[in-house]
Amino acid sequence: MHFFDFKRIIRSGVLNFWRNGFVSLSSVLVMTITIGVITSMIFFQAILGFTLGELEKKVDVSVYFVSDTQEEKIFSLKEKVESIPEVKEIAYVSAGQALEDFRERHKDDYATIQALEELNENPLGASLLISAVDPANYESISNFFEQGIALSATDLSIIDKVNYNENKQVIDRLLLLKDGAKKLGLILTIVLIAISVIITFNTIRLTIYVARDEIGVMRLVGSENSYINGPFMMEGVLYGLISALINIVVYFPVTWWLGSRLEGFLGINLLTYYLSNFFQILVISVLVGTALGSFSSYLAVKKYLRK
Repeated sequence: MHFFDFKRIIRSGVLNFWRNGFVSLSSVLVMTITIGVITSMIFFQAILGFTLGELEKKVDVSVYFVSDTQEEKIFSLKEKVESIPEVKEIAYVSAGQALEDFRERHKDDYATIQALEELNENPLGASLLISAVDPANYESISNFFEQGIALSATDLSIIDKVNYNENKQVIDRLLLLKDGAKKLGLILTIVLIAISVIITFNTIRLTIYVARDEIGVMRLVGSENSYINGPFMMEGVLYGLISALINIVVYFPVTWWLGSRLEGFLGINLLTYYLSNFFQILVISVLVGTALGSFSSYLAVKKYLRK
């Protein structure tokens, strides 16, 4: 395509956009709402990811040792567990720390504290708190201890209990929640994109109907389909580009107003997240907008040119 043809396509697309003012405004509003909701899904995923991340920090597999286990043996086992690829982090809790934590949790329970005082020794043993890279890895980590393939007889003898089965229900629910959130976000995005494509498609068809005489003349003189299609594709790109920019501008005051107000509830400041990911959100909005507009235009013109 020659430079002058490309320049004509851009000029014709811009003229069509302004000439069909009300139709263009309708398309821009619809696409702005669609891109806005898609952008909201980005924030939703960020909030959900932060929340799930906080929940994941509270879920672990705890390995409890018999009360008279020497620390050297525990640290030796800890080194073996650290070699497991699925393990993200291991925290060692000494018997003394376990007793102190127990006292803090039951400081308002007089009967329990009184019973603890009557004991002449610490009834609690040390433990390892194991965090996995992904919640789905906890089962394999638990199997490492239950099957004992890589563990010696000494390692197995010092282990009192592994609490994976006690936390299994919580871990399974966390996995279901993560999977459900991903599927919900994908379904909502697809539905919104489909709606936007349909509306923009019909808008472009209306524009084509208005310019039917001009298109008919171009077809009679033997113009290529790409030459006819170009201005309408450009018009669709303008719909998406303007919608994306409006969306970006609107989200700044929205996140500024909601940021500090919802931070305590959501655990994340929306304005901070928006500013730190501004370029990424801008690129996604522009790409989605221009892709929706150009694809809808392509479908509408292609169907018309088949007639």
